[in-house]
Amino acid sequence: MANNKSAKKRVLQTAVRTERNRYYRTRIKNIVKAVHEAVEASDKAAATTAFATANKQIHSLVSKGFIKKTTAARKVSRLHKMVNAIEAA
Repeated sequence: MANNKSAKKRVLQTAVRTERNRYYRTRIKNIVKAVHEAVEASDKAAATTAFATANKQIHSLVSKGFIKKTTAARKVSRLHKMVNAIEAA
């Protein structure tokens, strides 16, 4: 357990950051899942709408510094490929 003031502060900061990171990780998973569900249902309109939302929110997490730009680009690229595959099929 923390014994001095700075150690106690670090424990509190870690708890806050852990909670925030958990929220953002869950948010990314739910965003991606919404696109996956729309693609599995072969609903082009819903998939396009979900993709637009996902693109915007994933890039907002980049600006917050939560994920790297290349990670976001990879996720968006894969989602976009899935959405475009609906038309081809």
